[in-house]
Amino acid sequence: MKINDHLHAFLWRSMSANNCNTYLIDGPARVLIDPGHLTLFDHVQSGLSDLGLEPKDMDLVICTHAHPDHIEAVQLFKKASVVFALHKEEWELVQKMRRYMGPGMEQAIDAMTPDLFLKQGDLKVKDLTLEVYHTPGHSPGSVTLLWPEYKALFTGDVVFNQGIGRTDLPGGNGQQLKTSIKRLAELDVEMVLSGHGDMVSGAEAVARNFEHIEKVWFNYI
Repeated sequence: MKINDHLHAFLWRSMSANNCNTYLIDGPARVLIDPGHLTLFDHVQSGLSDLGLEPKDMDLVICTHAHPDHIEAVQLFKKASVVFALHKEEWELVQKMRRYMGPGMEQAIDAMTPDLFLKQGDLKVKDLTLEVYHTPGHSPGSVTLLWPEYKALFTGDVVFNQGIGRTDLPGGNGQQLKTSIKRLAELDVEMVLSGHGDMVSGAEAVARNFEHIEKVWFNYI
């Protein structure tokens, strides 16, 4: 799905598979956000191929957090020597959870080791600048990315269209999620591009979405 000349979304609409939305910034640098499950990567691969691109053409891969449905396919990009970035607190959670994972997962985890730890503030990739916000709650190291040029907010599983990320997984925290969402609601945004579901388009629609979330969903976390 083409959003504009420099932004593409590979939206996941299957009700039979648990995978996330993937986004491609094709601007001054090529950045792929949340590549998804390894076994379901054909969905993204097909979208990239339609644009004449391969994993090796990326300058950077970013995961908003380290849940398997967002991070597993990072292995393909690491094999292509593409730089991978994740928040340090998220990688620390992965390390803590290693012992609870099944046989054979050790090698897969090692194949997803970040090359770069994301920090609060500006992230420069060639002539592209993204703003990184540490937004814990769904997970300890969840990040949200703002592309100021297009007022596009990539929220991972922190905020959805009419919903929020769950807090009952390891490292989830309802109060932190509320704080993170309130902070994002103050930003100048015209597009919310979430990890699952449809995008929210238009400044007024974005504002209404944040209002709905606070009015309805804050009562449950």
